[in-house]
Amino acid sequence: MQNNYLKLLGIHILIGALIYLLRPLGNLYFVGVFFFFLIRIVNAKQQLKGFEIVKACAYILGAEVILRMTESGPFYEASKYLVIMFSVMGLFYNGFNKKATSYLLYIVLLIPAVYVSLYLLDVGVNIKKAIAFNLSGPVCLGVAALFCYGLRITKTQLESIINFAIFPLVSTLTYVILYNPNVAAVSTSTGSNFAASGGFGPNQMATVLGIGIFLMTVRFFYFSKTKVLRYLDLALVLLFAFRAIVTFSRGGVWTAILMIIAFIFVLYRTMDKANKNRMLLSVIIFLGIGVATWILSASQTNGMIEKRYANQNARGQEKSDVTTGRGDLFLEEFDEFIANPFFGVGVGRVKDLRFQKTGIHAASHNEVSRIIAEHGLLGVFAFSILLVVPLLFRIGNRSNVLFFSFYLFWLLTINHSAMRIAAPAFIYALSLLHIIDDKPSLHRKQINQHG
Repeated sequence: MQNNYLKLLGIHILIGALIYLLRPLGNLYFVGVFFFFLIRIVNAKQQLKGFEIVKACAYILGAEVILRMTESGPFYEASKYLVIMFSVMGLFYNGFNKKATSYLLYIVLLIPAVYVSLYLLDVGVNIKKAIAFNLSGPVCLGVAALFCYGLRITKTQLESIINFAIFPLVSTLTYVILYNPNVAAVSTSTGSNFAASGGFGPNQMATVLGIGIFLMTVRFFYFSKTKVLRYLDLALVLLFAFRAIVTFSRGGVWTAILMIIAFIFVLYRTMDKANKNRMLLSVIIFLGIGVATWILSASQTNGMIEKRYANQNARGQEKSDVTTGRGDLFLEEFDEFIANPFFGVGVGRVKDLRFQKTGIHAASHNEVSRIIAEHGLLGVFAFSILLVVPLLFRIGNRSNVLFFSFYLFWLLTINHSAMRIAAPAFIYALSLLHIIDDKPSLHRKQINQHG
């Protein structure tokens, strides 16, 4: 398994380099990914189809940003639709848990605002596109949650799922490093840095690189058993963290840190005394890597990153608004909810109304304020389902050591990056998995007895 993991890592470093050198290869990559997983799912044994589908969706969420930044695939939102399609296949093969019915209600609650939009959306706006863009993320979440709720996955299968999310993230990391190997040359201010983000949106890039930080941390503490793999994990933690920090987009980095804290806390509580002592040593080593990463980031950004995290501009003057204007946008969207409390203003209309009133096209990137403004009280109920159902699931099922980290990722990410990418939708669904112990094979038992 170790050799296979290292081989696939190497292949994905090569994929990232090739797509950087020849962007049209991104389209070939997209087609290859689609057919590779489709064939695997169709050919899998019935009891393994759910696992193969989760693995496929995990890979797609890892690959989404490199596909977007190279304009690969048939359209911008294609990754979300792939996750929806594979999840629907999972529902076709496995059905869904009756306790997950609340997610059907969640999807139904989103529909009335579509009709409001059809009547009220500005005729100059592409109505179908506006509705599809704003609903693709929420629907992706609802369908994926329906499919994943209570799905039984072994610990070994969970490791494989995490690895399959890591591989395309390593391709993304490779692309970003090749696009801008010299961070110091482009770090001249404290604003979000597109050059250090591979020429793409720093917010989305920091979000997926933050996922990379977290998943490599999980491997280091939970899955990697050999020294070679643990050293490799730490090296990749440092690389993912460094490149996430130098995007100058803070949301993805803070989210990764809070996910890691939640994971370490939960994992530590499940251990016996001997393993707790070993864990503490690993934490000390890990913190050392964290400090080294920050020092490297500060030196490579000419000290700008320290000012960014201190909420200062390039001259060292403190900025008046730590939310960079998003707090005002949030309040505007809340005002729209107060003015249209029952059915909201309609899907995709918040930006349209803001433009009509101010002449400015701006998004709050906050899914909470968007859903209540555009869907009204139905949106409040829909969001309440998302908030409460996983916590009720957790009360009866404490098997998933990553539950709080996944749940936190969704909650924090939708507050700074909305649901622009598939990651918050599907990672939310991963919190609903039921993790079971691997069954030792009879053959292995006999060998141990003779040993």
